[in-house]
Amino acid sequence: MNKSYLIQSFALLLNQDDPKKCSALKLIRFGSVLPTHSIRHNMLVLNPFASEVVCKTDKAMADSICVIDCSWNKAESVLTNHKYLTKGIPRKIPALLAGNPINYARLGKLSSVESLAACYYVLGEKKIASSLLDKFKWGHTFLELNHDALEDYSTAENRKDIMRIELEYFGHYILEKNG
Repeated sequence: MNKSYLIQSFALLLNQDDPKKCSALKLIRFGSVLPTHSIRHNMLVLNPFASEVVCKTDKAMADSICVIDCSWNKAESVLTNHKYLTKGIPRKIPALLAGNPINYARLGKLSSVESLAACYYVLGEKKIASSLLDKFKWGHTFLELNHDALEDYSTAENRKDIMRIELEYFGHYILEKNG
């Protein structure tokens, strides 16, 4: 059986954004993502404050992906909460530039759809990633901005490789941000 068939997408909605601009809600309306109120132990939970970055080896331990949809203005105070860092399999997306109009070209300020698409891409599910982004007129921009990095992330054998690739592509951004 094809493992990609088993990887279902979920969104945990915290309802902090304008519903008209919420990419997770749009994905739910299209039937691409299911809403959830809880995080299961076998879910990859996308959280920018997780200690480990997603890697293709995560595909073997998870049967689903859950994006936590919240406002970037509240993200740190909400997503650093113990329950979001310990339930499921918490993972952050490797460094990428946002393609969405609100945070365009900002490092790591991804929308929910960008996070899900990046996760699928890293796991080797490029068609699923593209299909999610096709629902947004700016979705192709995310792939164009990050194509080479996403390709390299998807071929990385482990988290150490992912971290090396992050520095290779985005070291100057990371140094500026932390500088």
